[in-house]
Amino acid sequence: MRFSSDPPHTPRDSYHHGNLREALIETALRLIAERGPAGFAFAEVARAAGVSPAAPYRHFRDRNALMAEIARQGFERFADELEKAWDEGRPDPLAAIENCGKAYLAFARREPASYAAMFEPGLSVEEDAMLLRASERAFGVLRRAAEAACSTHRASGARPPPLMVALHIWAMSHGIASLFVGRSDAARRKLPMTPDDLLEAGLLIYMQSLGLTSGGA
Repeated sequence: MRFSSDPPHTPRDSYHHGNLREALIETALRLIAERGPAGFAFAEVARAAGVSPAAPYRHFRDRNALMAEIARQGFERFADELEKAWDEGRPDPLAAIENCGKAYLAFARREPASYAAMFEPGLSVEEDAMLLRASERAFGVLRRAAEAACSTHRASGARPPPLMVALHIWAMSHGIASLFVGRSDAARRKLPMTPDDLLEAGLLIYMQSLGLTSGGA
């Protein structure tokens, strides 16, 4: 996502051309990057975009609606990246899951403001149908990946439940992204390895502990 460094009159010019909605989203993303998702009020978005305090209400009923739209767009792009990384389980389910993990970290690294908005604790996903659908689409990729991985189970005993596996993959990926990727340099924990290597090793150990291996070996 490009964050504009243009002077305040530029969003107003965009507004006159019917682009106020996009200008507000871009401005809010810049404020999220600077202050975090909870670091500004709705009126500040209008002021930073160079429009009147009443203008944003033409497109968003309130600040939560603006944040929900930012999160929804983020989840849609996030789901696209996960789908591409999953690639229908090629070359095999476990390798494809590792690719999903890499895509997860790459998105958090490339779009930290969107990522922060997507997982903002004060934003209720269940209260916005479009946001809920987008977030479920993203998680759905991980769930399909887990189902494919669990189908490789050949050890004796019960097959691990795919939903549990999907949630563990999500928790591991999100935890590493939040601790080691999606933060400022000052707040980011130091690692003796890259976050990508850490996640790859964690996924490998976890999958092997469940008896899930590439090619069912």
